[in-house]
Amino acid sequence: MNCGTCRSDPKYKCPTCMVPYCSVACYKLHKQNPCIKPPSPPKQTIGVKQAVENLYPTEDTVPLHRLNLLENSTEVKKCLENPHVREILELLDSSANPDELVQEYMQEPIFTEFVDACLKVVQPQ
Repeated sequence: MNCGTCRSDPKYKCPTCMVPYCSVACYKLHKQNPCIKPPSPPKQTIGVKQAVENLYPTEDTVPLHRLNLLENSTEVKKCLENPHVREILELLDSSANPDELVQEYMQEPIFTEFVDACLKVVQPQ
């Protein structure tokens, strides 16, 4: 995919329409015309694993309605603005042994802050 303005390698995406761009100059040119927001992806249906977890909850199972509250948490969103936190989450998501990595990353204050923000939402005191 190339820059939507000059066709060079893009580094960024327009937050409104997701068109790629490579620089501030190209972004300003892009913004001279109104963006067309892409259609929202269809809601995902519940997966088999999630269905089983809902049928056989454990003491650690977080109800789906609580997990959905994470979307609206300003504190969680603020933590996710940090590129290092996003990088850690991507590594955890793609890891074959995420439990070991979580233990390692829990030593990093920025990740601990993110985890605490999530826990405040899903396990309010």
